[in-house]
Amino acid sequence: MERSLRLGRLATFAYFVLNGFLMGMWIVHIPDIEQRAGISHAVLGWLLLLLGAGAFAGMQLVGPLTDRFGARTVVPLSAALCSAGVVLPGWAANAWTLGAALLALGLGNGCLDVSMNAHAIQVERGYQRPVMSAFHAAFSIGGVLAALAGARMLSWGWSPVANLGTVALLGLAIAATAAPALLGSGGTDVPETSETHETPDAPDGLVAAAKGRRRTKTPRRIWGLAALALMIMLCEGVANDWSTLHLRDVLGAPAATAALAYGAFSTAMTIGRLLTDRAAARFGSVAVLRYGASAAALGLAAASLSSSIPLSLIGWTLFGAGLSGCVPQLFSAAGHADPDAAGTNVSRVAGLGYVGMLAGPAIIGPLTQVMPLHLTFFLPVAFCAVAAATAGILRPRDGAPTRPETGGGTADSGKSPAHAAPRETTPDTHSRERSHEG
Repeated sequence: MERSLRLGRLATFAYFVLNGFLMGMWIVHIPDIEQRAGISHAVLGWLLLLLGAGAFAGMQLVGPLTDRFGARTVVPLSAALCSAGVVLPGWAANAWTLGAALLALGLGNGCLDVSMNAHAIQVERGYQRPVMSAFHAAFSIGGVLAALAGARMLSWGWSPVANLGTVALLGLAIAATAAPALLGSGGTDVPETSETHETPDAPDGLVAAAKGRRRTKTPRRIWGLAALALMIMLCEGVANDWSTLHLRDVLGAPAATAALAYGAFSTAMTIGRLLTDRAAARFGSVAVLRYGASAAALGLAAASLSSSIPLSLIGWTLFGAGLSGCVPQLFSAAGHADPDAAGTNVSRVAGLGYVGMLAGPAIIGPLTQVMPLHLTFFLPVAFCAVAAATAGILRPRDGAPTRPETGGGTADSGKSPAHAAPRETTPDTHSRERSHEG
């Protein structure tokens, strides 16, 4: 079991890196694809909405499929779909074909996003400690690898079709190679909770009907997590699209210096996600979201109000570090809320979060017509404050399944370990805990 769990974790890392790499390679080739299709920046902006629409549709489609067929089946198929989709924009000869290609690529990206997060939650359940943030850091690392590899491939003078076709073949190979290491539906060997336990004398039909009724309506807590994901990912979208413009247009920084704003933000996000799992294990997920969102609000407020370029860069860095662990906590909480509906719940949170990522730039743009750019940043500052104030939503209700946290639950609940609610265990739980000591 221990070996299969480790292999499952490595496979999950592979799919997260692959997802970041595929989307990064598309981004690197945007200028060449735009020129080949003969479209303007404005048309490209509208076509990118199709990429988002396809991703949202894929997320909502694959969530229930993952719950029904298992992540082990759905993740490799989603990775193959996303890999095959990345070559399509390279073939686009006009706006219509590029729009269709982006819709297909978005569909594959959305399917892979939700299914691999559902499997990551399954791995986290097996480890009995937070591991989700490191997977999200792997996605960012995939993007960095894409930037490096894409720059090299472009220097060779290859066409977008040749470059992206090579990337597609590589993606298909990784999807097939990593698939056998994925965990089966029972691979985590997690004890059942009282809510999901099936009694011996309960007829199978009644049990199936009860599960079906539970899945027909998404709990309000999941929608609350989704709303927070929308706010947090909107903040990320603002940094992605407006941080460089802020330094250039508001503070008058040279183009090379202005680019450091996004670089500082993204680097802090990656490093923060590599460290967040330890913080969540020590202090609890509620503390990670509460203090992370508070730090992000402070950092963005400082960046927007400062007239100094170095201080503004520090603010963008703090903004990225604070946000880094927030979204993984929301995804993890949604997946652990109901193991039988993890895919569906994650699709709700990821779907609204993706809407927020797209909405951030779209909202800030019109606001600049009525106020200076740096003052529009107080909208995401307010969203960070809301996330910090409502971080307690991560704490599950009594009797509900919990996400694994090893040392910090007491920091969030205000109870000492002696007064904490007892955890249901089975004989193999103790052996598993001993295997993870140290």
